[in-house]
This record gives sequence, structure tokens and C-alpha cells, in this order.
Amino acid sequence: MGAFGPNPEKVRPLLAQGQVLAIQGNYEESLAAGREDCNCGYTDPRDNHFAEISYRYTERNCSPEFKAWMGTLPQRRRVRVGEHELLLVHGSPRRINEFLFHSTSPVPFLEVLLDQNRCDALLATHTGLHWHRRLPSGRDVINVGVIGRPANDGQTHVWYSMIEAREEGLGVELVPLAYDHLGLAAEMRSEGLPEEFVETVLTGWWTTCLEILPARERAASRF
Repeated sequence: MGAFGPNPEKVRPLLAQGQVLAIQGNYEESLAAGREDCNCGYTDPRDNHFAEISYRYTERNCSPEFKAWMGTLPQRRRVRVGEHELLLVHGSPRRINEFLFHSTSPVPFLEVLLDQNRCDALLATHTGLHWHRRLPSGRDVINVGVIGRPANDGQTHVWYSMIEAREEGLGVELVPLAYDHLGLAAEMRSEGLPEEFVETVLTGWWTTCLEILPARERAASRF
């Protein structure tokens, strides 16, 4: 609900208006607990430098009430869609900041995750890169995408996922969402956020958080 973008306090009224059932990510967990960092899971000094800038900005611009509300959110939710039980987490069922990248999440590993957590589909997001895999068992693993940042593909739109029950199984659609990215970039500049963040919004290419990417995902990057 915070991180990267400007003015996070604008988020909560929209969630309330839409009756959105949210979960905690690593930012919400850290902000609610008053931690010193975002627990993003980065290891590279440059990535951590920009993560600290982002976290400090978000921490300053979230009210105590908003942070306390974040702390009331669950770290996972189970939702039924037709006959399918979906498990919603931020990183993975094992760790709030685990990166489940498409290229480094083999099928046997994903099957075990779903077995251990007794679900028909796993929905996560922490990597910021959307993908969907239908497993041999007929179950699904979905990185649902990120509304707050483009997907490092040279496109300025962002992504979300639509999930529905169908006769042949779970229907999964990864949906691009165009928005006023020029207005967002202007607001980010007015808030003094790094120009590297603004460039990502304007171009669709990541300029930060790159070192955590596996080789295949990094090869698809511009930088």
C-alpha cells in the first residue's frame, strides 16, 4: 500500500470504498511493527539504498492510525472461487518476502507448496512480475502482478489478475491496466522521490531492484 509511489494515505479510503479484503505484505508488516527497514529481501547495496529511500518516505507519510490498521491485516487469506480454494499471500506461504520468480520456481517445488498448504491455487505478488503456471495436478500458481509499478517490459501499464470458476477449471486472466502514468510521474517529482523511480513509471523499465532478478528475468530487462 506504500512503497515506490507517492502519498500512500490516499490508498486506505479507496480500499474502504471498494470493500477490498487486503493482506499484509512486507511493507505493511514493517510499518505496523515500527521496524527500521522494509524487509524487502534485497541483498545488493544499491537495491537496499533505494529501498531505504522508499521505506523512509512511506513511513513519514503514513499516519499512526494507518500503520496500526495495517497491523490488523492477516498475512494470508483463503478464498473460495467455485469449488477451488485459493491461498493469497504476499511473497510465499513460507516467507512474506520470498521471491517466487517464474524461472526459478520449478513445478515439483510448486506442487509441494500447494500440498503443504492444502490449496487449489496459490496467489502471490512480491516479485512484481506477473505470471501463471497450470501444474500437472491441475492446480494453479499465479503471480497476480502489481498495480503500483510497471512490469519491467517497456510498457507503462501495470497488471492485475482476474480469477473465476469455469467448467474446465480455474480461469486466470492477467490483465494490463493503463492509467495516467504522466500524472503519477509529476506527483512523484513533486514529492521529491528519486528520478530513478520516475523513469520507471515513464518508460516501463526498472532502474532499481534489478540485482535480485534471476538470469532469465534480468536478460529481459533494459538495464
